Amino acid sequence: MVKNPFIVKGYESADFFCDRDAETTEIIANIQNGRDTTLISPRKYGKTGLILHVFEMAKKKRLKIDTLYVDIYATLSLDDLTKTLAESILRAFPERTSVGKTFLSVLKGLRPTLTYDSISGAPQLQFNYGSVAEKEYTLKSLFEFLNSRDKGVVLAFDEFQQISEYPEKNVEALLRTYTQSMRNIRFIFCGSKKRLMAEMFTSAGRPFFSSTSLLTLGKIDGAKYAEFIKQHFKNAGRTINDESVAWILHWTRRHTFYTQSLCNEVFAQGVSVTLPIVKAAAQDILSRESSYFLQYRELLTRQQWLTLVAIAKEGKVSKITSAAFLQKYGIGSITNVRRAVESLQEKELLLASDTKEKKEYCVYDVFLSHWLEQEF
Repeated sequence: MVKNPFIVKGYESADFFCDRDAETTEIIANIQNGRDTTLISPRKYGKTGLILHVFEMAKKKRLKIDTLYVDIYATLSLDDLTKTLAESILRAFPERTSVGKTFLSVLKGLRPTLTYDSISGAPQLQFNYGSVAEKEYTLKSLFEFLNSRDKGVVLAFDEFQQISEYPEKNVEALLRTYTQSMRNIRFIFCGSKKRLMAEMFTSAGRPFFSSTSLLTLGKIDGAKYAEFIKQHFKNAGRTINDESVAWILHWTRRHTFYTQSLCNEVFAQGVSVTLPIVKAAAQDILSRESSYFLQYRELLTRQQWLTLVAIAKEGKVSKITSAAFLQKYGIGSITNVRRAVESLQEKELLLASDTKEKKEYCVYDVFLSHWLEQEF
């Protein structure tokens, strides 16, 4: 069986990772020079893969560091953050290792309840706090353990903007106080909500203001992505013509997840790929997703739905409140459309992209966009 080289989940190795050479070099340079990094990109652009790729390249460069990736998207409070960080440390330093044994001794002093998932075997922790001070002390102790390592530590927090939604009001200030004193830890703060992340790291009144090197992740260069696709077909003894590759990159808008997904589907079709095969694979994807996409119609207001469909049919819209756009699709007043656009952005159904000249809106999910365009 030939391995499908177009990975749609997780990260495997540099062999299956496309480009991001400049970004990888910049983040590694930040690590080597004692700078923290803020990485901002739309969801599914490949920022998680980039971080794990950076970790692999750092190992190949034999940098004397330990690396931890902590996804806090599902966390709802400071308690959750502390628990998630502690569990990530346990996974990074298993208890059978000397570092893991040291960490377990630190944990015992924090009096958690430690169990293991019956299916995955992953460690699960529960902390019981008697006061807010104990809660803050526990989090600080976790950072101090990492900071005490003989080797440097790179700690990546994914979906870092989530901390702004915690019920505790001092989380930003607390984390800034802790992180700025950890001289042996280099932090990577990743986020997909551009406005929240930008406010957090570029607003003068916020604790993290001007504390990191900012990096925005864009689309992969079209020529490099085309070469990546063709090379993997060639490596597997298969063929795909230039016309098909160009259509894939255009149809998926070079959005990493959707490009990988369609390439994965196409690769599974056979040895010699032509444009009709690619288009049929794209249609298969939309057909499979249609029942899921239909649910949006029930979850959105009529105004939100009409606005979403209109933007999908246009592909991209910059003049969202222009009379021509409103009249063409009959989607109501300027006020109603503005309100609908704001709500759709909050629901991560619309993506806004800023340039020096204008702001453009498009449907966040590329497959949903094509399905709406086709069906409505």
